[in-house]
Amino acid sequence: MPTFATPYTKQGTFNTQNTYPMFKKHIQLKAAAIRWRQFSRRSDAVFRSLGREIIIATLSATTLLSVVPNSTAAQTAAPAHHNATEALDDTLSPVELDDVEVTAARVPMPMNQAARSVNVIAAQQIQAAAASSVNELLKQNAAVDVRQRGPFGIQTDIAINGGTHDQIVILLNGINISSPHTGHLAADLPISLDDVERIEILQGAASRIYGTSAFSGAINIVTKKSATTPLNAHINLEAGSYGTIAANSSAQINTKNTFHRLAIGYQQSDGDVSNTDFRKGNAYYNGGILPTANSPEVNWQIGYSNMNYGASTFYSGKYPNQHEDNERYTASITAKTNGKVSLAPTLYFNRAYDHYQLIKHSDTGENFHRTDVYGISLNATIDWHAGITALGAELRNEGILSTALGKDLSEDRYVGIHGHDGYYTQKDNRTNICYFLEHDLRLRRWTLSLGLMANLNTALDHKYRLYPGIDIAYSPAHAWRLFAAFNMAQRMPTFTDLYYKSPTNEGNTGLKPEETTEFNIGARLRTTGLRAEARLFYRHQRNMIDWIMTPADSTNGYTTYHATNFKVDNLGANLCAEILPNEGLNPNALIQSLRLDYAYIHQQRHDNVEVYAAAYALDYLRHKLTAQLSLQLTNRLSAHIEYSWRQRRGNYVHYATDGTTTTRNYHPYSLLNAKMQWTLPRWQVYLKANNLTAHRYYDIGNVLQPGLWLTAGVRAEI
Repeated sequence: MPTFATPYTKQGTFNTQNTYPMFKKHIQLKAAAIRWRQFSRRSDAVFRSLGREIIIATLSATTLLSVVPNSTAAQTAAPAHHNATEALDDTLSPVELDDVEVTAARVPMPMNQAARSVNVIAAQQIQAAAASSVNELLKQNAAVDVRQRGPFGIQTDIAINGGTHDQIVILLNGINISSPHTGHLAADLPISLDDVERIEILQGAASRIYGTSAFSGAINIVTKKSATTPLNAHINLEAGSYGTIAANSSAQINTKNTFHRLAIGYQQSDGDVSNTDFRKGNAYYNGGILPTANSPEVNWQIGYSNMNYGASTFYSGKYPNQHEDNERYTASITAKTNGKVSLAPTLYFNRAYDHYQLIKHSDTGENFHRTDVYGISLNATIDWHAGITALGAELRNEGILSTALGKDLSEDRYVGIHGHDGYYTQKDNRTNICYFLEHDLRLRRWTLSLGLMANLNTALDHKYRLYPGIDIAYSPAHAWRLFAAFNMAQRMPTFTDLYYKSPTNEGNTGLKPEETTEFNIGARLRTTGLRAEARLFYRHQRNMIDWIMTPADSTNGYTTYHATNFKVDNLGANLCAEILPNEGLNPNALIQSLRLDYAYIHQQRHDNVEVYAAAYALDYLRHKLTAQLSLQLTNRLSAHIEYSWRQRRGNYVHYATDGTTTTRNYHPYSLLNAKMQWTLPRWQVYLKANNLTAHRYYDIGNVLQPGLWLTAGVRAEI
């Protein structure tokens, strides 16, 4: 996120370091039921043992099916990887998965006893989607608000259930990679969409599971781990409108006890309008040692991403020639022991560089930031006669060096700017300590999960604050699941919230942490050929942070947004239904799946302040409707169609070419995307069309989104 300042000039050096983890599970089979306590590293292990393969389209689980970032005791449940070529030969009906036990949150939880809702975008859906980035893929979930500034995931704000981009945790294989600098940069990922096995979306407050910042939800991105052959690789090439080209490749080597996967990607475009060109690259390595009876599992990951892009009017419509460079490093390592008492330590490190220019190729408004985050955690799970108990602790340190964000440094403490002349002249740092306790009790039809987080943040004081939660679920019949939850959460202000200053924005060092108390109730139906879920939530929020412009600012000729605390409540509903004609009844059906997803939010403020314009929290999606239709036209040819309709509340300050300003309301809009794919053994050829109606629209004020964008590509398995 930009801040307005000019760097102190001199020369500097820098050092990069990092750290990352992963997940796994082995199998137990009983009579007619399938029970997974842990998965093997082989992605198709349980299905191979049954002599058949299965496609998992969508799942719901207690919480993210992943390594918990703050307590790696929870390891990611890797569903079967089922590629397009294999799908052509799959004539067997799906296996009923109600008895599958996955590691959900801090303690294992069988899916048929799940007490919270998690939407999973699985491998088959990812392959079918007309998306080119994780951010674009998330647009098809009605509960997720994706406010995209640039195409293909260039600068995107992601929020859940009426929250903001700063109120969710983004995880990579269960590791928290969220940025304390700003949520604007949280979705800068070291992977391409081609590397993603599945995406897990947890809706609702989850501080007792994922620590602070999991205020309105969490998104976990799980990478692929092919394991069917000792060596496998792929390459994917794309070209499209506006000079768009992309290339992604990966290779994996598997031995008896280890695996090593390396993925590299690059993408560039000239953009659809002036100053929206971009170049981005990424590299990612994931490796691991598989467990034995006498040794633990160990996993590690290292990632790098770089984005260089014209930022057009991304941060202010007053300045149409902004520019930004982002560079990011991330690494982690984790281990997990076996047995009824299991220990899982984790160590991770994230570093990010941000170089912003208010006016491209000018030092006017230029500023630099370096953000460092490191964390260490230990989690223990105990399986005993009274249930399953998890205990954990995490220490997470967040620091920033900047030319504009933080407290002033004395000149003898300046730090050189990476890759540029000059010095970081400001700094801030805070340490977050969390202790976790959770216990699950499971009966024949009932599930009860109790949890508590105790949190201390050195930026506040040296007092612990408690954030409890309880989830309860009941199954009146085999296919039905009723659930209810109460949870509390907290979110610290970002460094941008506290210190950001520019001609159009002013931070506030007096901001208080956001806090919420949330209630959820819902019902879920899972039966052959049909998935459905309904959920209601109420969120009472205190000290909410938004960037507000008052009428006084406008009357005086200023157009300045001020970071402000306020009270607001959100009341919302989510409805989702998916029909799967190919599941058991007719695997060769023309319609493979039809999914409808709707979200509604009503917001109520509790103050008398008149707001002229707001930037984020008050500009929420009142309605969002999505529909997805997957067709198998011939044995080789498939089609996927996506439709969405959005109505956003709020307004923004529009800047005319003559310098005058007016406020404009956001208008409802519809989008239609499609993808056609021809599949051969080891080959796929496809054509994607985004925004088929060429409708021009705004996700964020003054940032006009592209019209029709065509992309053709080919993917080869080696």
